[in-house]
Amino acid sequence: QVRLVESGGGLVQPGGSLRLSCAASGFTLDYYDIGWFRQAPGKEREGVSCISVSSGQTYYADVVKGRFTISGDTAENTIHLQMNSLKPEDTAVYYCGTARGCSGHYLIAEDEYDYWGQGIQVTVSS
Repeated sequence: QVRLVESGGGLVQPGGSLRLSCAASGFTLDYYDIGWFRQAPGKEREGVSCISVSSGQTYYADVVKGRFTISGDTAENTIHLQMNSLKPEDTAVYYCGTARGCSGHYLIAEDEYDYWGQGIQVTVSS
């Protein structure tokens, strides 16, 4: 049974950092690629980043490039999203999902994700 569980969210001041984790079970990270999406109140869900652990490919949305870093821990079967220099506009519920690839396309085509976690709140505010 495929399951994804996000953790690491919370409240942080502007300019601060958080590290989100996406713990996967029911499959290994060389089987599915993983993407992170987020949804702010009143806005559509947007792609943030993705990773293919098997190929080493990573991809970032322009709005987070240079601030966020995605990585995979195969021993823990977990994907991490290190978020630095956080801004109030990064406030959203963040979701990880299983993707069929990792590229700019997969930061748009959320309908091509098979499984999703429950989401975790990130709030950036002073």
